[in-house]
Amino acid sequence: MEIKYLPVTDLKPYENNPRINDNAVEIVASSIAEFGFKVPVVLDADNVVVCGHTRLKAAKLLGIDKIPCVIAKDLSDEQIKAFRLVDNKTQELAEWDWSIIFDELDLIQSIDMNKMGFEQFLDDDKGQLKERKLGSGEEIDLDSFADEKFEQVCPCCGFRFND
Repeated sequence: MEIKYLPVTDLKPYENNPRINDNAVEIVASSIAEFGFKVPVVLDADNVVVCGHTRLKAAKLLGIDKIPCVIAKDLSDEQIKAFRLVDNKTQELAEWDWSIIFDELDLIQSIDMNKMGFEQFLDDDKGQLKERKLGSGEEIDLDSFADEKFEQVCPCCGFRFND
């Protein structure tokens, strides 16, 4: 796999990208700012984004001129279309292991995980965990999540619940 650093101005978002990603851009930008650009954007031969639309938007938000890219020369047009969908779909299928997430967050002391999308688990004032061992059999104080939005999107029609 060859990684090329290309100007963001040369990259073209896929015009029919079915993923609505604007809510994730700031979190991805925070991740890139903290850890660097660790996952390349995948492009087709014409520099159209196959995977990495959110990373591209985050790079623009951060004012990054060049980002790491991989050209998917080995894929047919049909494979590119399928890969574009599969890459996003697999993220929906993954779940958190609630018996582990709080222990892992507890070990992170000097990085603001609120900026990384974990604010629902952390107390805004101190960065301390709101609840311990969610999913371990202990009762959950649902009132502590009352202000949270848990958006769900119907995979068939795209209807947004709790938006």
